[in-house]
Amino acid sequence: MFLLVGLGNPGTKYAGNRHNIGFMAVDKIVRRHGFSTWRKRFHGEVSEGTLGLEKVLVLKPLTFMNESGLAVGDAIRYLDLEPERVVVIYDEIDLMAGKVRVKLGGGAAGHNGIRSISAHIGPYYTRVRLGVGHPGDKTLVHPHVLSDFAKSDKVWLSPLLDAVAEYAALLVEGDTATFQNKVHLALKPAPPKE
Repeated sequence: MFLLVGLGNPGTKYAGNRHNIGFMAVDKIVRRHGFSTWRKRFHGEVSEGTLGLEKVLVLKPLTFMNESGLAVGDAIRYLDLEPERVVVIYDEIDLMAGKVRVKLGGGAAGHNGIRSISAHIGPYYTRVRLGVGHPGDKTLVHPHVLSDFAKSDKVWLSPLLDAVAEYAALLVEGDTATFQNKVHLALKPAPPKE
């Protein structure tokens, strides 16, 4: 079994925020792959299903971003999972909008949700960073991530979320390089035909 975590803040006030792209991604995965109805558990909402041959529990922590580790820690202790079987999807300001990077382990890079999870389960879990772009000024980061995506962002946001959902099984199969490549290709427009 794998634990697939999408990070965000609960409530309609935050639903369209850049900081909630993790929630958006796992919502799309749950719908695309016919997972169970969401229910409350582990300080969050969970949905169960399969990706490829792996049983997966999807978790959206409802603790607010800064305390995401409470939910993730409770879930892996109850499920008796190693951190290596946890995949976390979240926003990354240091990536251009629409870019995706996946890696096992690492630091928090200023992301409070990741800092909280690492404090509860250690750093050795898979991180799926979805680029939301940088506002250009350090003092604008907080309002940037806590504001909604612009209408113009739909050009890359919808295809990104669709591709993440389409190829999600590769994450639990451990083929992160192919996942990154397929998502990248899905977002790259086809060259014009001559």
